[in-house]
Amino acid sequence: MVRVAIIDDHESVRLGVSAVCAIAGYEVVHSVSTVDAFVARAAERPVDIVVLDLSLEDGSSITDNVQRSHATGAAVLIHSIADRVASVREAFAAGVAGVIPKASPTEVIVDAIATVAAGGVLNNLEWASAIDADSEFATVQLGRRERDVLHLYASGLPLKQVALELGIAVSTAKEHLGRIRSKYVEVGRPAPTKVDLLRRAVEDGILPELNPGQVDGD
Repeated sequence: MVRVAIIDDHESVRLGVSAVCAIAGYEVVHSVSTVDAFVARAAERPVDIVVLDLSLEDGSSITDNVQRSHATGAAVLIHSIADRVASVREAFAAGVAGVIPKASPTEVIVDAIATVAAGGVLNNLEWASAIDADSEFATVQLGRRERDVLHLYASGLPLKQVALELGIAVSTAKEHLGRIRSKYVEVGRPAPTKVDLLRRAVEDGILPELNPGQVDGD
């Protein structure tokens, strides 16, 4: 059974999400208004997923809330009005698995929790587009080898072929790819899929414009 913590300073929201989780067969272990309250209890009763409001009334920061939640071993989903691109960017940079607008149907919440509990991330393309269009668009600093890996992989080569072309082990190529993705997350430009990496490579001048339909999936 998936174990969930709900952190929101509005009791009505906590009650609503708790009811949705119960119907879906998830166990709501904690329902609290602050990350402090969650962390104080998480050592004895850990959870798999934290459903976290983006802005809490205790004045805590988004990055701190996400990182402290992660430190308990849980993945984090943002459940929020999410009306500020800068806040969403900060959440993605801190490593959240996705954002669920509070206006979403209940089945979206259920499906999102299931996806993240299985080790996945949400396909938040609308937020990626909004972040990309934001005036505070941030660049990422890649090393030469990382740029080589990104160039070949985003061009459509499978990872084994990338490793062969560069004369490195597949495990090394995979490590480079992981660091590339981490760096993009750190600047609020997540790239969880191969098509996302293609977009980043084009945006950063590593590749010319290509047709994303030509790129195979991960």
